[in-house]
Amino acid sequence: MTANNTFGELGLSIIGLGAQYPPNKLKPDEVAKLAAKFHPKSPAMEKVLSINRFTGIETRSSIGTSEHPLVNNAAPPSIADLHATFMSDGVPLAVDAARKALAEARLDVSQITHVVSTTCTDSANPGFDHYVAKELGLLPSVEKVLLHGVGCAGGLAALRTAAHLALGGRFRGRPARILCVALEVSTTLVRSELESIDKTQDTRIGACLFSDCASAVVLSNGVGDATAEPVYELLGWDHRVIPDTEGDLGFDADPLGWKVVLSNRVPKLTEQVLEPAFADLMASIGHQLPETYRTAPDFDWAMHPGGLTILTNAERTLKISAEHMRASYHRYMEHGNSSSATIFSVMDHLRSKEMDSYAPGGRIKEYVVGCAFGPGISVEMCMLKRNMGARGIQTPPETDSEASRSEGGEEDDRDWTSLDGEKQTCRTPAEAPLEQTRNAETALTEEEGFIAEALAGVELD
Repeated sequence: MTANNTFGELGLSIIGLGAQYPPNKLKPDEVAKLAAKFHPKSPAMEKVLSINRFTGIETRSSIGTSEHPLVNNAAPPSIADLHATFMSDGVPLAVDAARKALAEARLDVSQITHVVSTTCTDSANPGFDHYVAKELGLLPSVEKVLLHGVGCAGGLAALRTAAHLALGGRFRGRPARILCVALEVSTTLVRSELESIDKTQDTRIGACLFSDCASAVVLSNGVGDATAEPVYELLGWDHRVIPDTEGDLGFDADPLGWKVVLSNRVPKLTEQVLEPAFADLMASIGHQLPETYRTAPDFDWAMHPGGLTILTNAERTLKISAEHMRASYHRYMEHGNSSSATIFSVMDHLRSKEMDSYAPGGRIKEYVVGCAFGPGISVEMCMLKRNMGARGIQTPPETDSEASRSEGGEEDDRDWTSLDGEKQTCRTPAEAPLEQTRNAETALTEEEGFIAEALAGVELD
């Protein structure tokens, strides 16, 4: 008998979101300072530092700077050192992000029934979610699940897991108000990555892309007392693993922290899976959508910005523009790749007034596709319906997204669809230099060609 793979009316709503970045913003020269201080010049080190200047990231959010004591000892920090900093500096970020999501959801902590959390930059028992729940004052009866081994796909994997828990509660007639939390502290691994570059002379660019962040969402199954209006409705999802690719993308434990496992097949593999994953998602949910939502360009996209080529490959394959992924580009340029915590931050940012002004053709899409890749290689995709509201776009007056437009609180007037953001001014959607974005890597000079080649082969989960 053929299984029914279509989604019906699920009654699942995201009623609150929150993201919290640490205060420090690292420019590319921060990595160069540490490399010069602890390692001799070498071809591999020089190549990585050159790539570091052309990732498209302007600043990476971090719990510290190149002067932080953790990264200035004679030897790189151990896993024990990294864990201590994760707990002291990371957990407060997760608590703040969770409080933002709970505030928007208008929930008291006593109403939370489950917590689904994820991280790939720490491992301990009990997990960090125990301490987040304790600090928030959640009831001891709250059911907790901590996902590990899912890397940058962790945010959407947590949401998918929460959805199943919520549907189980609905089947039993019980309310479910599920807090999903993602926390990553990645920048503390810089010394470990530099040490590996020096010893192996391999081109490793983890130190160039990763950043720190915590994010959270609250998912409701609609049973029980009324809640805040949905920010997004969760309509369905697709999960798959690309066969025989576990050796292509990973994050392995090491005495000096976790080490990225990455093959040059990753960009092509992830690009090739986008269309079939989207087709299967549409097959399961398309019957519920208006006729005007059928092809990829009909939707806005909340794509995890694992690297620049993830975004540019998606543009080419799905025939979408940079504006379709405007929140992904902006988060990438402003904060870097915060692994599992990035996707909820992108979803939060997408509904801000700032991002609305960059919608393709000035038209904001009611339906949004979320997508992320993780180790395995795993692929997470979901369909969201954005609450446009009876009074227009539902946009909180001051989300974390809007508050972080610039350090001084002024309107961000840079052109985030261009790698050379500091040299551009904000343009209307019709004027946005999409072709410049799509060809950003090939626009480098011939002398920097090896950088483009290296970037084309680098995607972190």
